[in-house]
Amino acid sequence: MNALLVRVGADLSASGGSWNGPVDSRSWNFVYVAIPESNSVWLGLEKPYADLKPYLSKLGTKLPANLRSRHMHLDPDFDHLTYGDQGKRAEQLCYKLGAGDMIVFYAALADVQNEARLVYAIIGLFVVEDIIFAADVPTGARDTNAHSRRVLAEVAKDVIVRARPGVSGRLERCLPIGEWRDRAYRVRRDLIETWGGLSVKDGYLQRSARLPQFRDPPRFRQWFDAQGPVLRQRNNL
Repeated sequence: MNALLVRVGADLSASGGSWNGPVDSRSWNFVYVAIPESNSVWLGLEKPYADLKPYLSKLGTKLPANLRSRHMHLDPDFDHLTYGDQGKRAEQLCYKLGAGDMIVFYAALADVQNEARLVYAIIGLFVVEDIIFAADVPTGARDTNAHSRRVLAEVAKDVIVRARPGVSGRLERCLPIGEWRDRAYRVRRDLIETWGGLSVKDGYLQRSARLPQFRDPPRFRQWFDAQGPVLRQRNNL
C-alpha cells in the first residue's frame, strides 16, 4: 500500500485566493473552499464561489470581496470522488499510486475562534479506484472534476484519480495535524512518530511539486480509523 499527503484548498497565496477557508475549533466543523480557477472551462460548468455562502454563514463568516465574483477550481471534488492534477504532480500520482492506495487531503484553515490562528488539518481521504487522463473523460461526464471541466486543449496531459465510494470522501469534521515549529507549520511530532514517518523533513507542511509520502501507510490508516472519521460524498455539509 502507498499513500500520499496532498495539500488542497484556498490559502493566502495569490494563486490560492488570498484567503483561508474557515474552521470552528470547538467542533472542528469546516467549510471546504477550493482555490480559484485560472483556466477557461466549458460553458455551464463553472463553480462560483457564491455557492459557498450558506455554508460560510453557518460558521459566521463570508467570502472576501476578491472571490465573490470568481469561480472555483473545485479539486478534489468530493461530490464526485475525483482528484485531478497536472505536470510533475500528475506524474507522481500515476507512478506512485494504484488501486487500493490512498490520498490524504489536508488544508490550512482559519479558526473562527481565533483569527490569528491557522489550523492545518486533514479534510478528506480517497482510496484509489483508478487513474485516467482528463482528455479521455466523455463529454457527458465532464462535470465530475475541475480538470475535465477545462477545455480539452488545456488538459491533454492532466490526470484524474477516481476514488472508491463508501470508503472515500470529505470528513464531516476535520482532524487537526499541524503546529508552528521551527519557523514553519509542520505535522506534530507525536503524529509523525505514530504514523511511522513522512518523506518530508520534520513534517514540513507546504504546497510542493513533490508530494509527501507516508512511510508506513498501514500505521497511518490505523491511526486514522481510531479517530472515528465520518466520510461524506459531499463537498460541503
